[in-house]
Amino acid sequence: MAPKALARGMGTFFKNCAHPESRWSKCPHSYTIRYRNVAGKQAEEGGFPTQDQAIERLTEIYKEKRKTPPSKAERIQKYGQMRFKEYTEEWKAGQRHLDASSVRHLDSLLTNHLYPAFASRRMNTFDHKVVDRFIQDMERNGVGKATQANTFDKLKSILLDANRLGIYSDSPLDGAVPPQYDPKRAVIPSVQQLHGIRSAGNDAFLLIADLMSGCGLRNGEAAAVNINNIVADDVYRVCEQVNHTTSQYAKLKHRKPDEYRDVPLPQRVRNTILWYADKYGTVNGYLLRHPKDPTRPYLYHHLEFQWRKVKSSGAEIPEGMTPYGFRHFFASNCLTNRIPITDVAEWMGHRSLDITFRIYRHLMPGSIARAAKVLDLALTA
Repeated sequence: MAPKALARGMGTFFKNCAHPESRWSKCPHSYTIRYRNVAGKQAEEGGFPTQDQAIERLTEIYKEKRKTPPSKAERIQKYGQMRFKEYTEEWKAGQRHLDASSVRHLDSLLTNHLYPAFASRRMNTFDHKVVDRFIQDMERNGVGKATQANTFDKLKSILLDANRLGIYSDSPLDGAVPPQYDPKRAVIPSVQQLHGIRSAGNDAFLLIADLMSGCGLRNGEAAAVNINNIVADDVYRVCEQVNHTTSQYAKLKHRKPDEYRDVPLPQRVRNTILWYADKYGTVNGYLLRHPKDPTRPYLYHHLEFQWRKVKSSGAEIPEGMTPYGFRHFFASNCLTNRIPITDVAEWMGHRSLDITFRIYRHLMPGSIARAAKVLDLALTA
């Protein structure tokens, strides 16, 4: 097998068979080409039936390389040879939009999953097979589905960033099957259970329960309740949350610092807010404060403490329910009363409609059988 050289820089073509070069034009085996891509990495392509087709492909690659600006080629060379950990640390420095809890979560995924698998791997050696093997390894090692999905999401962000630099001719994510996260079925209290649970804790617990079950707030958002955010008799504006990591007021999850969302404010929840403010007063409009220091926000572990007291109070609580069940109640109440799921997703602050649908699709009214009957009525009218 003697490769045949072309003009300098174009590469070579040859046949992987035992026939001498003099017999290549007559033997049935296909041609293979070998060349260096824009990153300077040697590559091969096979399956060319004729010598002319092999040369035509080499010429096409050569012309494309000549059109690539030197600066781009240098960038591809630099970052393509970079190790995954080095590249990721540089990428991470640019993620300035992440808040403290998101950075902490990212560091955990990098330290426990991505760096052990890829720290020393060169960036230009990733392809869909490498990504697929990593997902399969996580499955074999018993990594939880939610963690698998989150880890893949971060790997995807890093590789897409590298792909934008031109490191890959084909994205290493093309053809890779991402892990599927199937959330557990939401545990939702009945109306009667909700009434018993909300009144089994202290007044702060009751207020949080009403905000979560009546307005769909997350617990951190409920902890940041402010009387000034009642922008209309039936509208509450969610502007911030108490961050679990920093224990300070912070921007909303999946939102920029100045973004907010307006949610429905049922009369009962409005009455609870006004009752609590009248009974305990406010600090700069905030209702819930640290029990021992009014200058500090209400912290998550205070809610956990109250939840433990409620669980031991004898109140009827569905098996497996957590305080997040109040928020699930809000979604259930909306969907069973035929409020569009698009509105529910917006009010709950979900990053995408897909999240709302996966968690609550079983609560949506209607079924295939019902749909068939409704559609048949129109067809036979």
